Amino acid sequence: MLQDFAQKLAKDIHSAMEQGPSAQSQIQQIITSAVKRLNLVGRDEFDAQSIVLQRSREKIDALEQQIEEMQAQLEQLQSRQND
Repeated sequence: MLQDFAQKLAKDIHSAMEQGPSAQSQIQQIITSAVKRLNLVGRDEFDAQSIVLQRSREKIDALEQQIEEMQAQLEQLQSRQND
């Protein structure tokens, strides 16, 4: 997929360069269009999602710790009842 993308981009840029002085604007449009087709996210969105992921990971870790503590308490209660 990436190789096909690169080949098409190179072909489009080559065609645009043959058109002369207006090529820079056209090349910029070609590259912008190509990047959009890759479904890339911007740095701001990436950073925001990284923060959300980190917070989620912290919450999961805290919940796992609570579960472990509750399981230990349950085992103690069951042990006392069996004695």
